[in-house]
Parts: sequence; C-alpha cells; structure tokens
Amino acid sequence: MARSATREKLFTAAIELIAESGLAATTVDQIADRAGVAKGTVYYNFGSKAALFAALLEYGVDRLAGALRDAASGRPPLDALEAVVSAELAFIGEHESFARLLIAETWRSGGDWQHTARLIRERAIGVVADVLRGAVEAGDLRADLDTGTAASAVFGMVLTVALDWRALDPERSFADVHATLMDLLRGRLTAI
Repeated sequence: MARSATREKLFTAAIELIAESGLAATTVDQIADRAGVAKGTVYYNFGSKAALFAALLEYGVDRLAGALRDAASGRPPLDALEAVVSAELAFIGEHESFARLLIAETWRSGGDWQHTARLIRERAIGVVADVLRGAVEAGDLRADLDTGTAASAVFGMVLTVALDWRALDPERSFADVHATLMDLLRGRLTAI
C-alpha cells in the first residue's frame, strides 16, 4: 500500500475515533485497529500519537483550504464568496468529525490552541480574506472593510451553522442552509 494511502487511512481512523471519544481516550492501538494496519505503522508514519494529531489537524485544514481555493478559483469576487461559503458548508457536511475535532482542539485547555487557531486563520480563513480583498478591490464591497475580521466572521458563521445543521437539523436541505447563509451575508434580514 502506498504511504499516502496508509496515511489517509490513519487520518480517517484517527478523526473518527477522536471525534467519538476525545484525544486523551483515543489510543494508538485503536487508531491502528480502525485503520486496519499494525500499530507500528502509526509510529512509522508519524512517530507518536501527538505527532499524528498535529499532522491530522494540519492535513484537515489544508484539505479545507484547498476546497475553498478551488471553489473561488476563476470566479468574480462576489461569486467566489458564494462559492467559498458553499464549499465550506459542503466540506463540513462531509467531514463533520473533523470539524468537531477542529472546534474542540481550538478551545481545548492545555493544548496548543494558538497554533491551531493560527493554522486555521492562515490557511482556511486566509482564502476567505483573499476573496473579500478581491471584492473590495473590484468595488463590490466597501473600501474600509476589515477583511481579516470579516473573513473570520464568515468562516466562523459557516462553521457554526454547518455543525448546527448536521447535529440538530440534518433533514434540512443543503440548498436551504446555504440560501440562509447567503441572505445573512447579503444583509437580507429585514422583512422589507
């Protein structure tokens, strides 16, 4: 089996187990068993459970950022913003366990939460900020917009709504959730 395929299996197993039981309760034995590999394979690929976890976070954030970049690519700025919202919502719908892990790790006491927050900001929220900067430069958004704060707000809004949707209202359609998010971004909250 190719090393990248093995790492993918380990990532998937670790995400599922950590989302189910938490980091502290998840063992290397469980990860290896769930991935269908020998325990030594985990150590060969990552060295330790802590290194696996750090790589897991980075891998997931990179995949999310890649999905956002791909969605925005080649689109006019406001269309890119809508596509990024859609891509984040879809990613979290498909990788709910990773999203829950990301939220838990970002706020976990004793962990390197600042590293995780920085990773999210630089890679995933950075894509949203680039889209917003493009919209400002195109004259689609006001020139004095704090794109960094706005990008964090957009990313956080979508993340929170996606998790709420998947956990509490999974029968609601993707299109309906996406439309509500876009109404919020477009300022369409009043009845008038």
